[in-house]
Amino acid sequence: MTSSSQTATLERIHAALAEARTVFSRFTPGEIETEYKAGLDPVTEADRALDVVLRKTLLREGEGWLSEESVDDPSRLERDRVWVVTR
Repeated sequence: MTSSSQTATLERIHAALAEARTVFSRFTPGEIETEYKAGLDPVTEADRALDVVLRKTLLREGEGWLSEESVDDPSRLERDRVWVVTR
């Protein structure tokens, strides 16, 4: 990975975090409803909204994605870059 591609990746991460802060600021702590996925893992509307904005901001054509809030796409295993998002 070249220095310019590393810089571009870091800029993409920075933009994704800025977008995530904006989305997260819409939610009031203690007032976010919690649901439970299979296996009794908690998930909130905030979790899902953050997953959407991070995926939209980070993921590019030809890259893979794995997160707790998305259905796994095994084709990610064939990608050179995979974004793994956990909380």
